[in-house]
Formats: sequence, structure tokens, C-alpha cells
Amino acid sequence: MVSGALQIAGLIIGGIGMIGTFTVTGMPQWRVSAFIENNIIVFETIWEGLWMHCIRQANIRMQCKVYDSVLALSPDLQASRGLMCAGSVLSFLAFMVAVIGMKCTQCVQSSWQAKGYIILTAGLLFILSGAVELIPVCWVANTIISDFYNPMVNVAQKRELGEALYLGWVAAFCLIAAGAIFCCFCCCCEKTRSYGYSAPTHYPTHSQHLHKKTECSYSKSQYV
Repeated sequence: MVSGALQIAGLIIGGIGMIGTFTVTGMPQWRVSAFIENNIIVFETIWEGLWMHCIRQANIRMQCKVYDSVLALSPDLQASRGLMCAGSVLSFLAFMVAVIGMKCTQCVQSSWQAKGYIILTAGLLFILSGAVELIPVCWVANTIISDFYNPMVNVAQKRELGEALYLGWVAAFCLIAAGAIFCCFCCCCEKTRSYGYSAPTHYPTHSQHLHKKTECSYSKSQYV
């Protein structure tokens, strides 16, 4: 009962992380305009994402435009495209493998040991997808912070951390947490199985010893 609940909890957390990864990949709020010093045009907000940049005016009108060329992007955003796509694929693959390895599913007619290896594979994939997602999110955040405090960068070109970065950290944490749950579950099952295979040694009790002694004396009396 406890193991089934643990698997369901890991699957739910992994599913949240997978959906969050898909959302972060498509969101344009990776880099948002910073209103500092002389840049006080607050009615216009600029969003820069992996696939498009948007201009939102006074919460009324928003225009988005897809980037004309990948080469026009900064190196961190160029690398983030591929890494986030890889993280999305890995998280989806990990989720599907976890569904197949669940105790309550009958997708494959295999032993519990085989399902344990499937769950372990899903856990490792979840951890890998979370690590892959952390790389672009932390890279872009580090670039934004470095440019923000760089006096050589123009004020109009400075950006702040967008909502997509915060959501990316939460999604990566969920993926890593789900992977840790599945890996711990598999390790606990292996220990329980190894304890089950080692049969305890039974020593004869005092009553069994007296019973054998009585049988031996009875058999001797018959031969006399």
C-alpha cells in the first residue's frame, strides 16, 4: 500500500515537472525589460524567449514576432533551445517509462524484478531531464545578472529575470524529486527482496529435542 502511494506521488510530481518543462520551453518571458535609471517607459514591456520576442503595451495590446534567424540570438538562448527541447523529450520519455513500470499497470506481463528495473530507469531519466533543464535556466539567469551589473551595457539593453526562469527552477526541482523517489523506491525494494531470499536458520526447541529423544528410546525398546 505504501509502495503504491509512493509510486503515485512520484508519478504526479514527475508529471508536474514534465508539464512545467513544456510550458517553460514555449514561454516568451525568459528575459523581461528592466525599468531602471532613465528607462522609465513603464507602459511598454519587452519579453524575450527562446522562439519569439513580444512587446506588451499598457496591459492592453501585445505583439509577438518569431525570430528571423537563430544566429540573431545570444549564445545562451541558442544553446537553451536545444537543451530545453532535449529536457522536454527526456521528461516525456521518463514519464511514459514510469507509467509502464507502475505496480497498478498491466502493460507488460513481467516480473516484479523487471518492473523494478523499469522504475529505476524512469528515475534516472527524470533526474537527467531535470539536470538538463537546470543548465539553460541557470545559464540565462547568470547572463542576465552579469549584464545587469555591467556598467558597459546600455540601460535600455539590460533585462531582468522573467517568470519562465522561476518556473523552470520549480519544474527542474520536481523532475529531480520524482527521480529520487523512484530510485529510492527501487533500492528499498531490492533490500526487501534480498532479506526475503535469506531464510532464517531454525534451531530445534527443547520440546522438539525431548520428542526426538523419546522416539529414539521407544525404537530401542522395540528391538530389545
